[in-house]
Amino acid sequence: MKFVFTLFLSCVTLCTLAQNRVGHLSIFSEDGDKFQLYLNGELINEEPMANLRVEDLPQPFYNARIVFEDPAKTELKKQRLMIEDVDGNLMDVTYKIKRDKNMSTKMKLNYFSSVPVQPDFIPASNVHVIHYGSPRRNEPGVNMGVNMGGVNIDVSIQDPNMQVTTREQRTYSETHSTQAPAPRGCRNRYAMSGTDFNNALQTVKKQSFDDTRLKVAKQIASANCLSVQQIKQIASELSFEEGKLDFAKFAYDYCTDTKNYFNLNDIFSFSSSVDELTNYISNKQ
Repeated sequence: MKFVFTLFLSCVTLCTLAQNRVGHLSIFSEDGDKFQLYLNGELINEEPMANLRVEDLPQPFYNARIVFEDPAKTELKKQRLMIEDVDGNLMDVTYKIKRDKNMSTKMKLNYFSSVPVQPDFIPASNVHVIHYGSPRRNEPGVNMGVNMGGVNIDVSIQDPNMQVTTREQRTYSETHSTQAPAPRGCRNRYAMSGTDFNNALQTVKKQSFDDTRLKVAKQIASANCLSVQQIKQIASELSFEEGKLDFAKFAYDYCTDTKNYFNLNDIFSFSSSVDELTNYISNKQ
């Protein structure tokens, strides 16, 4: 009997590990602008909608294209939209569409949150769920049947458009070796909005350990464009010199105003760190 029970647990574990190799993507429009989503050239939703969730995505990155129902609004393209975290785990990721404050017809796609896949998560009734690779379309919110595990901390992000609350992951393994390219090329582009950045910064602050803060900071940077001052604020939340230098190097590719990168020098306690960052930047130019 003990052998049978052990065998049963082993089968359950193997099934769970198999399920864990899918991630989910939610995209919602802050102002209710309806859109169609293409992933790797494939049309996902035939009917334009403002809140869309695509489940069971097996790949870590997708080339995304968003076409709005209103033809006056410029379409969005994002190369290598991230579904995985910095450790290579496929996640439940949310992106937000918002209008450019200076141009009413120009739209932006910003990273919003990322959490481990949870088996008991039920999307709100106003979110349309589509299973990737399935012929079903515009399906109402249903229960997700996969689990990524992980330990959560008491950090929540809630948005009235989504009507759901998400939680940030607490523990991570060693840093994943693959770094995503700078999103859409960040030089001379708009940095994260004040609201989005403040939410991201609070997430970094609430991590219990410095190495976890660094990994969350890298995850935020790799999915967004950041100004020098935003990079400086994030780096200042790291306690150790080594971590500050590591993040300063990592964030350079995602900086909108690299000509001002010298402003990071005063976050360091040792001149050797300033020299190392300067040499790093010189080798990249």
